[in-house]
Amino acid sequence: MFCLFNNIMVPPKIMIVDDTPANLRLLDKILSDSGYRVFAFPRAGMALQAARKNPPDLFLMDINMPEIDGYEACKILKSNLALKDIPVIFISAMNEPSEKVHAFQLGGVDYVSKPFQFEEVLARVETHLKIHRMQSELEGYNKHLEQLVSEQVQEIADSQLATILALARLAQSRDDNTGQHLERVQAFSRVLTERLQALGLYTDLFESDTAQYIHYACSLHDIGKVGIPDYILMKPGKLTAEEFEVMKTHTLIGAENLQSVYEKYPHNSFIKMGIAIARWHHERWDGSGYPDGLAGEEIPIVARIMSLVDVYDALRSERPYKESYSRQKARGIIIEGSGAQFDPSIIRVFLDVEEEFDRIYERYSGVEPAQQ
Repeated sequence: MFCLFNNIMVPPKIMIVDDTPANLRLLDKILSDSGYRVFAFPRAGMALQAARKNPPDLFLMDINMPEIDGYEACKILKSNLALKDIPVIFISAMNEPSEKVHAFQLGGVDYVSKPFQFEEVLARVETHLKIHRMQSELEGYNKHLEQLVSEQVQEIADSQLATILALARLAQSRDDNTGQHLERVQAFSRVLTERLQALGLYTDLFESDTAQYIHYACSLHDIGKVGIPDYILMKPGKLTAEEFEVMKTHTLIGAENLQSVYEKYPHNSFIKMGIAIARWHHERWDGSGYPDGLAGEEIPIVARIMSLVDVYDALRSERPYKESYSRQKARGIIIEGSGAQFDPSIIRVFLDVEEEFDRIYERYSGVEPAQQ
């Protein structure tokens, strides 16, 4: 039985440990004549030291030895991550059932009683080398399979994400004159979330991957606009009271459609976050928002973040019914909304990163730097 190493067939390496010179010589001859590479040691300590440098494929271990006996040597091997999987066959004159049971409890794979038969030793060695090789191959196969599955799952997840974001972009394109709204709010939300986390604010509400997911999930905030008629969504002037009531339903349309997806994929954090953002990003800190009139910390933190970045982008952007506001004017309106429309804590953090918001706006808008 041989192993393939660098395309060369190499015989397995066996370490035998026995303090009786005659036994050591006999086992060495039996195994060497059968084509194995044999390393013989009269002391367990010497074998352990050699194994750490050059691990064998199998151990043949006597039990009753001075200094470190076979039991203790096996315990040491099994405590070493690099050596623990190497099979240990005990070969001993200790034939009490309790002694054999103890050998197996310590991790031995087999037990050969002395005096031994040549054929028995060779058969057991070959059997356990085959088992060990198959276990190693199976472990390698499983790791490869796990990698393939992981790659396939990631590929499916990426394609699903791309599809959802494409739908979000399609919905946004109906009333986004700049064409870069989604890119900007993605960048705004990530910057703001990472800063909140760095400052330790709302740590009990954030999950470890919130900053990663909010970057994508915020793109779903207006996905419900696909259900709003064009004459309302694209109206250049101010909406009537009745039209505004219809417009407000985009929060419910978006959340309900995402909820149907979430029911099929209940462990999808991205969709779960998207539902909260789509439904509640028009809620206000003082409770006067829609659709549910939530107030204060009743509003999910991701929706509070989305509320600010969405308004900021709307203020900075030109619309059929308004001009583009300067950075200074937009900042002033945001500050005025602290405690009424926006969470005051988030406003304070926004002011820390507002300069970066301005850079993001310029980068994704292709405009000259705003006048201060």
